[in-house]
Amino acid sequence: MSTTTSTSSSSSTSTGTEGTLTGITVWNGETLVGPSTVTWSGDRLTDVTPASAGSAASAGSATSADAAAADRYPGLSLIPGLVDTHVHLDTSVIDGAGPGDAWPLVTPPEEQAMHVAAHAQRFAAFGVTTLRDLAASSIQISVGRAFDQGVLAGPRLLSNGPVGMTAGHGDLFTPPRFRTRPPVADSPDECRRLVREWAREGATGIKIYTSGGILSMGDQVGWRNQTRAELAATIDEAHALGMLVAAHSHSAEGIDIALAEGVDSIEHGTGMTDAQLEQLVTANIPVAPTLIINDIVAAGGGTIRADSSAKARGVIADRDPMFLKAGRAGVRFVLGTDANGRFVRNGGQLDEMRLMQQAFDWSAECTLVASTSDAAASIGLGATVGLIRQGFVPDFIVVRGQPWNDLGDLVPENIVAVVSRGRVTAGALPSATA
Repeated sequence: MSTTTSTSSSSSTSTGTEGTLTGITVWNGETLVGPSTVTWSGDRLTDVTPASAGSAASAGSATSADAAAADRYPGLSLIPGLVDTHVHLDTSVIDGAGPGDAWPLVTPPEEQAMHVAAHAQRFAAFGVTTLRDLAASSIQISVGRAFDQGVLAGPRLLSNGPVGMTAGHGDLFTPPRFRTRPPVADSPDECRRLVREWAREGATGIKIYTSGGILSMGDQVGWRNQTRAELAATIDEAHALGMLVAAHSHSAEGIDIALAEGVDSIEHGTGMTDAQLEQLVTANIPVAPTLIINDIVAAGGGTIRADSSAKARGVIADRDPMFLKAGRAGVRFVLGTDANGRFVRNGGQLDEMRLMQQAFDWSAECTLVASTSDAAASIGLGATVGLIRQGFVPDFIVVRGQPWNDLGDLVPENIVAVVSRGRVTAGALPSATA
């Protein structure tokens, strides 16, 4: 990653959580703005002025827009930080051991918290300034709170608490014979109670399961996970408490159930049918496709269990033609990788985006929107995150090239600086030309 040295000048300054870049080309999360002045203070962008805004200024006046009229950072551009709507940070940052291994069973929560924080910081170094952990525990919630309070420097970390059944996908990441297990809910009343407990803990959302899964031990993808009454109770209670509900689903039946019960997003979405495309488009439900991880597990090898590989091959057997059709039909796919530092590692979101572009027959710009402003909107942050706009949070990437035209430009070696919550967290702000 680049470590271009910044200099203090009228066109490129940064002191702690304040800074200005004058005359840098901006793609704002929706469209190309062009050379602009971008100024931030604390956790807010205080000025985003495109050069064109100064065209009406008198010839003798010196406005920030006038100063931005020329591109003073040739070859560089500024884009919003990436938003990964589906990650799992509860693994060892050293070797990826985590759910399904002994690591979470023998590692104290205090130590696990340091691994969660390290994962988040390493993902942020590749431009991912907002992460949502789906199937979080009090550990991820606490780390996210520490980031928010400035106890630790780190990206924005949202946490969805899981509400699943005994012997369901979420439950079966813990080996069956262990009696100390994450909580489950096996009646509508238990579902409501668990949602309330997650709300008390500080979770920002809820995760449910409407099918079995791939990496869980001993279940099948086609297994029903909870009854309709249980799911309805969970969703009703979560919505009553202002929390979005994400539904894990690898089957057509699971997607039907999720849509019928009113979830806020579909996770994975394999098994999607022609009949569901119109529903998904009409309801504008975001879908996190998690492409790379399913391909990796399907390929097998290494420490991947044979049963998991077989399940993954089953769910992707008809995925690609259907996802191509869905992308062309306007299904709202957003960046969601299932990244856990083991299969999808730090920086894997950049590869996922290129695969999304190919899978959905999208332009580079459409894919970048789905990974920034629309991804932020899909998790309830559309009013503050994902856009380079005055009043928004200063989360952005300075990169060589024009990734809205060519995602091949968005590679680690082209990342010059990452700013998260107004602080430079990777690289350094570049120096402007005279």
